[in-house]
Amino acid sequence: QVQLVESGGGLVQAGDSLRLSCAASRRTFRPYAMGWFRQTPGKEREFVAAIAWLSGSTYYSDSVKGRFSISRDNAKNTVYLQMVSLKPEDTAVYSCAASSQFYSGTDIRGLSAYDYLGQGTQVTVSS
Repeated sequence: QVQLVESGGGLVQAGDSLRLSCAASRRTFRPYAMGWFRQTPGKEREFVAAIAWLSGSTYYSDSVKGRFSISRDNAKNTVYLQMVSLKPEDTAVYSCAASSQFYSGTDIRGLSAYDYLGQGTQVTVSS
């Protein structure tokens, strides 16, 4: 079993920046991909960004492209989400996800591609 621990959330003003971190608890875990999803009350969890661990290929939702950047530290089994130019509509609980392998028929932008999901960290952007 792998636990994902997110950190870095908080309350910021519009236009500010934040960096979220997510560390996988098991040091021997080698993910196929890791991603970030976010959810607001009453809405479905939505894809934000993902990174393929070996290739480093990155994927973003249209709503964050150009403002958010996902990166990884292989040695620390940690994925980061750098968020700049934050907007009030970015307010959500951000959760980290990790997959142990590629699952045929899944899309890295969908939760079904992942085995593990963190508890989440709150990001609140005030106007």
